[in-house]
Amino acid sequence: MIKITLPDNSVKEFEGEVTPLDVAKSISEGLARNTISAVVNGKQVETTTPITTDSKVQLLTWNDDLGKKAFWHSSAHLLAQAILEFYPNAKLTIGPAIESGFYYDVDFGDESLSEKDFEKIEKKVLENAKKGSTFSLYPVSKEEALKAYADNPYKVELITNLNDGEITFVTHDDFTDLCRGGHIPNTNIVKAVKILNAAGAYWRGNEKNPQLTRVYGISFPKQKELTEYLERLEEAKRRDHRKLGKELGIFAFSEKVGAGLPLWLPKGTALRRKLENFLSDAQKKGGYEFVMSPHIGSKELYVTSGHWDKYGADSFQPIKTPNEGEEFMLKPMNCPHHCEIYKTSQWSYRDLPKRYAEFGTVYRYEQSGELHGLTRVRGFTQDDAHLFCTPDQLSEEFEKVIDLTLYVFKSLGFEDFVTQVSLRDPDNKEKYIGSDENWEKAENAIINAAEKKGLKTIVEYGEAAFYGPKLDFMVKDALGRKWQLGTIQVDYNLPERFDLHYIGNDNEKHRPVMIHRAPFGSMERFIAILLENTAGDFPLWLSPDQFIILPISEKYVDYAKKVSQFLENHDISGLIDDRNEKTGKKIRDAELKKIPFMLVVGENEENDGTISVRRRGEGDLGVMNMEDFVNYFKKEAAI
Repeated sequence: MIKITLPDNSVKEFEGEVTPLDVAKSISEGLARNTISAVVNGKQVETTTPITTDSKVQLLTWNDDLGKKAFWHSSAHLLAQAILEFYPNAKLTIGPAIESGFYYDVDFGDESLSEKDFEKIEKKVLENAKKGSTFSLYPVSKEEALKAYADNPYKVELITNLNDGEITFVTHDDFTDLCRGGHIPNTNIVKAVKILNAAGAYWRGNEKNPQLTRVYGISFPKQKELTEYLERLEEAKRRDHRKLGKELGIFAFSEKVGAGLPLWLPKGTALRRKLENFLSDAQKKGGYEFVMSPHIGSKELYVTSGHWDKYGADSFQPIKTPNEGEEFMLKPMNCPHHCEIYKTSQWSYRDLPKRYAEFGTVYRYEQSGELHGLTRVRGFTQDDAHLFCTPDQLSEEFEKVIDLTLYVFKSLGFEDFVTQVSLRDPDNKEKYIGSDENWEKAENAIINAAEKKGLKTIVEYGEAAFYGPKLDFMVKDALGRKWQLGTIQVDYNLPERFDLHYIGNDNEKHRPVMIHRAPFGSMERFIAILLENTAGDFPLWLSPDQFIILPISEKYVDYAKKVSQFLENHDISGLIDDRNEKTGKKIRDAELKKIPFMLVVGENEENDGTISVRRRGEGDLGVMNMEDFVNYFKKEAAI
């Protein structure tokens, strides 16, 4: 008798060998029809995979993220099959599922793929999908696998790094591919497909390797879902922060400055400062002290912290000085500097917690192909803080940081999010520093705090930082895409590596616990997501230009300046449009620039000391005196 435990902890018993599909049928025929993949004892498998021992089983449908992963991974095989039919000399490499869809990296040799080829490949994918071919996974010896791919150096490299006995092929129709598994039952489930684009990608992400063509695609079990997705994609293009950033004058890039190094324009700088002031005010109320650290540090600093061993080979290379053997690095993290700030004094338990905050700019090397607007850059500013506390203070301090992060999200309209408990990989502990005891204490602190705050959490193994587990805030934007913004981390390891201590009430030295936190994550990524989430319609308090004054002729420019000065004195920021244009055109232009208030002034307004107020999206609000407008504005802009 085999016992199958389902996610709700109910148990089903079966005589002899059973498959996930059998389990689904035992529940309902409807579930069996919709089950497209399964997880057995933590491993994703096909619905036909035999289960021979007592096991935990999760049945997956299209509505599950892992169900979509199987669907899109299987679609990648269909894409590869179609590509080979048109380009028989192409060499396939890998084709994984990604967050939205899939890709396949292909070496087309002397041939090339262009956008005009997409439609014929899509038609061939659907033509092959209609055959209803079953995905069949089977083991292959290393010798057989190498022989099968003798003319494909990419597959040979993959196979060479595998052990005999762990190599599998998958076949559907007349197509076979090297694959670890995790497929849908048959190809007929794929009803709609779209090739989204093709881009260059280096083999295994290494610039020294050959450049391949990465073909991106997406597929769905219904044509209607593809149509809706493409509509969302068009909306995403409209909201693209790179487009909006240029139109609204927020940021720019320069080849001469360098790839991935954003230049903040005046309006973008005003936006950043308002965000920084907003968080600074909240941090002051929370007992934080502000510090500043240099943009470079001795290589030895990062050797001590462990960052050099972990990331040194992939970071900006050390800066050499005229002194032999003296090397510095662009700062990749703020935490080692803050550890050294903590060490400048001797602390008692009565002095803790110490909360050091800094808007610290850091630098990390990203390959050129990975750079993307403000979301992937080489220089970015973290709204960083590091808290040093006693073990008894840890839970309370962690919960306060959660409260601060929730306050930030609520104030900026980010309401759709989940918190991800990012733990270390239990099967690959050598990737991390520190003892099992410290890791267990840190992980439990995060899990308990999240439960106490009633957060909706998911657990991801292998996503921890190398020095400690994390609580990551995964935000869904207006288009339903997930982004990791805020993060909170518990760290017992850096205090040990930097030999940090405080004097306890027993007059003995004790090790503090360190909390790393950044509610925004980075100013660059946060502003990128904020731009796309709001489509540039920022909350009133955050708008770089909150008003624009429109004099109806040059005779009233002096009065416009008087109004502007009055509003600026009340911390309301804006500008004057004194162009020789009709007022209607000025209003349309202000609407396009997403300026919240348009203040029209002419003879009557000057004589009466008033302004005619228009609000973007609402129209004419009537005539107000300046004091009444200030009161109205302050009420509307309250956080």
